[in-house]
Amino acid sequence: MGEEKMKIKSTTTILALAFILSLCGVSPGWGATSSPQQAAFVAAPQSGQPPLTVVFTNTSSGGYTATLWSFGDGTTGTLENISHVYAAIGAYTVTLTVSGTAGSDVETKTNYISVWEVTDRVYLPLIFRNWPVQTPPQVTGCDIFPADNVWNTPIDTLPVDANSAAYIAAIGADVHVHADFGSGAWDGGPIGIPYVDVPGDQLPVTVVFTYTDESDPGPYPIPPDAPIEGGPDSDGDRHVLVVDRDNCTLYELFYARPQPDGSWTAFSGAIFDLNSHALRPDGWTSADAAGLPILPGLVHYDEVAAGEIKHAIRFTAPDTREAHIWPARHDASDLTETKYPPMGQRFRLRADFDVSGFSPKVRVILQALKEYGMILADNGSEWFICGVPDERWNNDVLHELDDVYGSDFEAVDESSLMIDPDSGQAGGN
Repeated sequence: MGEEKMKIKSTTTILALAFILSLCGVSPGWGATSSPQQAAFVAAPQSGQPPLTVVFTNTSSGGYTATLWSFGDGTTGTLENISHVYAAIGAYTVTLTVSGTAGSDVETKTNYISVWEVTDRVYLPLIFRNWPVQTPPQVTGCDIFPADNVWNTPIDTLPVDANSAAYIAAIGADVHVHADFGSGAWDGGPIGIPYVDVPGDQLPVTVVFTYTDESDPGPYPIPPDAPIEGGPDSDGDRHVLVVDRDNCTLYELFYARPQPDGSWTAFSGAIFDLNSHALRPDGWTSADAAGLPILPGLVHYDEVAAGEIKHAIRFTAPDTREAHIWPARHDASDLTETKYPPMGQRFRLRADFDVSGFSPKVRVILQALKEYGMILADNGSEWFICGVPDERWNNDVLHELDDVYGSDFEAVDESSLMIDPDSGQAGGN
């Protein structure tokens, strides 16, 4: 914008200019830095029937100046962000090559796009038996529920909920998204909801619950130094999350406090088998108001750095209805007006929202909000999305989410995914 263009024909002049610029700490690239390129991309949808239109979003970093896509069907493209139509049934490997002054880098995703034909279908609920299964997200070597769990199921093609406009207005159409996670500390504690993983032989301890009738009795394998949301002196939610990495079992507590004898107290607690679709008994809370697990909905730095979030994201809203919908099991309100969303309501970022102006890591989060959306899981501040604290987060970059508003979302009707009301398994959408 307003930059003077110089035509330099002499190789000697170019080298001299590059040397002078380097002394000044300026990259010689054409409007780009000379930092190493790192190719990365996401796509949505990743599966469907032909003709399937897929939108590819470039989330690469570094000073790349050229982009080359190979779509796996013999065609290529050079736009930074691009749409491609797959006409034939098959599994397609997609490759992105980015290049610039510092070299080039390649990202290849094998069998990334699945184009399939529906040959065997069961109705009510809607299930495609040959629905392609993606690899589920993992933490400490454990799958975070099976790949076809509702948390891990794309909802980008589902219909808009009939009450979408009312829900958006009730939460706040003119209120921006806030990343309730980051690096450093806030009010004496880490920013976000931490978790700890332990071996299968971690010594279990007794937990005394306030809400005994809706809590799993345990014992819970909580180490003495387990991190507490908000820090040890917090008077907030004080969630404690523990993953038994050998048995792939998740333990979660709400308002947890360690005791001098090694035991803990908590308002409520829940245990989840990460290999199972089982939901809590209907009407039961968990460590979250919706009766859902917390860990599956948290944004992790490593998945963002890898270029893809493959699950829905947990978020909060200040006012919810005295109702809950699948997969939620519990509600926490006395408001009955239908303008308020129920616990478990799913939302997504609208498909036409332009993510191209955001930093690569924020684009990964925004793409997940388009493809997997977010699940209303607790009462709290407007449009607060939740994640794990990590010193690698750049808080200034995360604040780019301040440019995303409630009006950029829509509520989703995911009822067609339900196979069994007491199971988190999801059918094809």
